[in-house]
This record gives sequence, structure tokens and C-alpha cells, in this order.
Amino acid sequence: MLTSVSWLNKYLEPAGLSADEVAAALERAGFPVEGREDRPDGDVVLDVELTSNRGDCLSHVGLAREVAAATRRKVKLPTIPFDIESGPGSSTRAESVTDVENTTPAVCPRFTARVIRGVKVGPSPKWLRDALEAIGQRSINNVVDASNYVLFELGQPTHTFDLNTLAGPRIVVRWAKDKEKFLALDGHEHTLRTDELVVADAERAVSLAGVIGGEDTSVTEKTTDVLLEAATWDPATIRRAARRLKISTDAGHRFERTVDPRTIDFAAARCAALILDMAGGELLDGVIDRGRDAAPRTVIDLRPRRCDQILGIVVPPAEMVNHLEAIDIQTGMTDEGQTLRCTLPAHRPDLVREIDLIEEVVRIHGFDHIPIEEKMPVEVKPLQTEERAMRELGSVLTGMGFFETITFSFVRPDEADLFMPPGLRTLKVHEERRKGEPALRPSVIPSLLRCRKVNQDGGVRQAGGVRLFEAASVYAETDDGRTIENRNLALLMDAPEAQHAWRELRGVIEACAHAMGGAEATIEVEPAPPVFPACRANAHALVRLNGMHLGYIALLTDEALTKYDLSTPVAFAELNLPALLEQFPPKANVESLGAFPAIERDLSVVVDEGAAWASIEEAVQGAKPALLEGVQFVGVYRGKQVGAGKKSVTFRMRFRDPARTLRHEEVDPQIESVVNALSGKVGATLRA
Repeated sequence: MLTSVSWLNKYLEPAGLSADEVAAALERAGFPVEGREDRPDGDVVLDVELTSNRGDCLSHVGLAREVAAATRRKVKLPTIPFDIESGPGSSTRAESVTDVENTTPAVCPRFTARVIRGVKVGPSPKWLRDALEAIGQRSINNVVDASNYVLFELGQPTHTFDLNTLAGPRIVVRWAKDKEKFLALDGHEHTLRTDELVVADAERAVSLAGVIGGEDTSVTEKTTDVLLEAATWDPATIRRAARRLKISTDAGHRFERTVDPRTIDFAAARCAALILDMAGGELLDGVIDRGRDAAPRTVIDLRPRRCDQILGIVVPPAEMVNHLEAIDIQTGMTDEGQTLRCTLPAHRPDLVREIDLIEEVVRIHGFDHIPIEEKMPVEVKPLQTEERAMRELGSVLTGMGFFETITFSFVRPDEADLFMPPGLRTLKVHEERRKGEPALRPSVIPSLLRCRKVNQDGGVRQAGGVRLFEAASVYAETDDGRTIENRNLALLMDAPEAQHAWRELRGVIEACAHAMGGAEATIEVEPAPPVFPACRANAHALVRLNGMHLGYIALLTDEALTKYDLSTPVAFAELNLPALLEQFPPKANVESLGAFPAIERDLSVVVDEGAAWASIEEAVQGAKPALLEGVQFVGVYRGKQVGAGKKSVTFRMRFRDPARTLRHEEVDPQIESVVNALSGKVGATLRA
């Protein structure tokens, strides 16, 4: 904003600040001076940079408040020689000669009108012309210049109409009609839309509200009666119209940054007083006021202790009060000095929270009073438990040949249907937002399958096959509209040999469980009917961790392989990530190494093809062989030697006596009890 130093000094008491002193005060208050012009008449014009939230400083009085606070001066407002509301005492009231109808109070909170009759329009006095020209404004006539002067003096735009050119004569604030024509003061005719606000008379639009007046009702040398408008508008409505029509005005610039309805009366009275002084005439009594009642002044509590905590320095409460009252914020103590109750002035709509008041305190106190440390103390804290768990999980999986992926959450609806649990439905966004892929994935597996297809197309070859994992959110919706979101850990690996891949993937899950919960964490895999259409019927199992449901493990159907155009079968698993992470940190179970050697015995038993390893392991443990230290799966054989529909399962048992060396003849009876248990529980026979 261009600011005249001599003009600004009119509102300071004591006055007489030099341009350098004004610039220094403004910069300390947070308003950089971008340029300076020394005028021939001795005045200096400063180009002051303002932020968009400080519309109150788009005026000389507004900047004078900041200079006064920074230099411990007082602000001296211009005087009005008559009562602001009633006027100087005319025998005629404004309502008797005109009327105002506000049909849009939601976007025009307040519209006021005053009437001045018998004015003599002519050139403005030299002091007014010089003031306007100093800040780059062109003098028009004494009535219009008075309105422009108040705009740059108080920041409140006003507008003057030639009352005798208004049809009615009356004013109507309304939305524009579709394709309504409007001739603006700049000489351009504009075609309006129904979302643009106008000030109209009984027949036509005479002003684009808050932006620019109309040519047909402008004040000229023929004008004798003036209707003085002072109003305020919805900033978004004004901004939208100004941008579309490419009309930039000083009034619109201020209305876009909010003008409070409570500041209207003083500015309108000031403008009327200037017109009476320079153009003569009679101000009719009363104000035609249309709009909502003025809102009460905003009150915000400020805690001095909180202020000190934010600033890092101690500012005494009494000093805070002085700083705030210097910028017209009325302040009183409550709670025995623990809280400052601050009543905000109408011209500061940008102050809405306690932190805003803290910023005002430090602004007036001076940022230079906050010390800058040579070193910044940094306290290094350990990672959160979940973050440590995720890092450990990632380390385990990458160590086992998996690569982490980060994929998008949206998939095609047909992909979502392949992995949708029963009783749920796909959660979608509007088709126009995500054309072709509006479905939020109910499983991470479709995303991994896409990634696997990209790797296949790229000719990626990896020892042991491509292995991918991702931890991400999945989504679904219940029939009653309730949204379900969960975080899952998805694993996918090539499975050219299904049985081998299945066992490896189970081992990966066990490794993850032990990394999270320690050696005591137990994984159980129970064959079950498939949950999703994409899971192969005879190759799906539920996974339990310490007896609690964790997820599933499965092989992909041939139809799904074809859908994703994959040439290699894949095995996959999806686990509940929060249930896995809550096991962390792992529980250590430290034991001394055995002092005496163990005896290991391998057994190969022939069982039905459908017999699960879990049932075999359970039968071995159930026999309770003495001194058994552990059971370990070794392998499976299928062939002519074992017969159709049969398989040979080999496992290893380890025996140890903690007090002495075992002899083989002591282990033989234990083996016999195990064989008997297997025969009775799973129908196993020893393989010859």
C-alpha cells in the first residue's frame, strides 16, 4: 500500500515522525517497506507490504495504529462535527426521500444510506488533491474525492450516487439477473451472472456490489442531491465477481479482506462531513440501515504462562496488557492474574484464537528481544514402539528375499470383487474422480498382483522367484453404510511348485511372528474353505497367532492368474498388521546351552494326502515322550512307493537329558510311543 508520511502523521499524537522513523516502526511491527518516493512538496510516500489477513492496515489510520504502538504514541482519529447516527439536525429525514431494500442479508450483512441535498459539485481543495495524488489517485470532483479520501484514510469504501438518477428513487440489493447488462464507471459494459451481487434501483443495476459503481448514476457537475452508501459484503462473493469480470478496484481489494459491519457508521459520517465542508448542502437526519444486528465484540482469553511458554521468554502480564491495549485490544485480569480477558476491536477480524494474541504480544514487544541461541538443543528420543516393530518386520522380510512396494489404494471394481469378504461391499468414490478405478481396495493383494505383472513384463528374474510385501490400509463397507478400514501386511511370492512355496510362505509368517513376539509366539495354519473368489479351493488356510485369528494364506486360482496375465503361479498371505505389531517387543526366553549332547531321530510316516502337519505334530506332542526337546518338519515325499492318495512325511525329534548323556536304548521306547500315537491319531504307518 502506498502511504503518505505527512498524511499518516495527522493521526499521531505527538506527530512529526520522519519517513525513516515511520519506516523503522512499521518494519519492527512486521510490515516491510518495499519502496520510497520523495515528493517535490517535501512529503515522502512509502510502499508498505501487507499480508492478506491485515485488511485493517489498508488505510492510513490502520498503519498509524501500528506506528503508534511501536513508538508509544496515541492515535488521533478525525472528529465528526455532528452526531453520527442522527445527523446535524435537519428537519427532513432520509427515509422520506428514498428507501433501501436488502434482499440478500446473507452476503450483504449491512447496507446503510445517507442523503445530502443541495450540494455544489466542483473541484476539490488543494490539500485533498495533493493527498490523493501523492498515493497515485486522480482527483475527480469534491464529492467523489471525499469518498476516495475516506477509503484511504479509514479503509472503509463508500460510494456516492446521484440521487436524482435513481429510479424510484430507491435502492435494492439483489442478485443480478441472468445476462443482465451493467455499464461500469470504467466505461465498459459487462454481462452479469446470477451469482453476482448488484446494487440496483427500481429498474436496473446501478453498481456491481463492492467492486465498482455504475456510469449512469455517477456524481457529476450536474448533481445536486447525493445518496451516500456505506456497506459491507461477503468477501468470497466480491472476489468471485471481480476475478471473472477482471475488475480490480481499491474498494474490492478491501472488501475481499473483510470489512466489519461495526466500522461503517464512523466512516460514512466522516465522508458526509467532508462533503458538507467542501460541497455544502444539507445532510438529512437519520440513517437508512438494512442488515443484521451488529455482533458483540469478540472476547478471547490469553494465558500469560502459555504466552511465555510459546515465546521462550518471560513477558510480565502488566507488560502484555500495555502491548495489547496499544493496538486497541481492551484487556482485564481474571483468575488472580492467571488469565487476561481480551476484548477485540471491530477492525481486527483476523484475531480469532489465543495464539493470535500471543503473536500480537511478541510483535509489539519486539522480535529482537527473543534471544537467538548459538546452539540449538536437540533431545534425541527412541523410536516409537510401532516404528521399531515396522523396521524389524521390514528387516526380516527383506532378509528373506522380499521387496517392499508402495501402491495406490484404488483398484477396478472387478478386482475388488475378487478379494471382497462375505457380508461386505466395495467402497467407491465418484466415477468422475477416479475413472476406471473408483474402488478402494478391500485387500492389498490386487495391488501386489499388478506389481508382479509389471515385473513380469519387464523381464525381471530373481533367484527363488519374485517376492513382494506391502503394509497398507484396506477398506470395505457394511450393508448399513458403516465404513471399515484396517491395516494389513500382504505377502506375495512366486509358486512354480505349490507345496514348496506354501511351506516357504508359512515359514516367512512364522519368522515374522517370532520377530514380533519372540520364540514363544506360535503360528497355527488350519485348512479352511476360501474366503475370497480369488483363492484356490483346495489351497486356503486360516492363520492363527497364539490362538488368535491373524489372517490367511492361499494360492491364486487359475482364473485370477489369467485375469492378471501372470505366467507363474503365486502364493500369497494377508495378515492383520495391528495384531502382529502388538506382540512387539519380542519376549526373550534365555536358557543355558545343553551341557550334554542330544539324540536326534528322523521318522518317515505314511499318511493320507489330506493329513496336515499340524495334526501330526499334535499327535507327537500328545504322546508326551520323555525328554523330548523339539519336533521339526523335514520334508514330504509322494510317489509309487507310498501309493496313490498317500504321502510320506519326514520329521525330526530331538531328545536331551539335562543331567547326563542319553543312550540310544533309552530313546527307543519313546519312539515306539510316538509311532503308536501317530497310528491312532492320524492313521500313520512307518515307511519301510
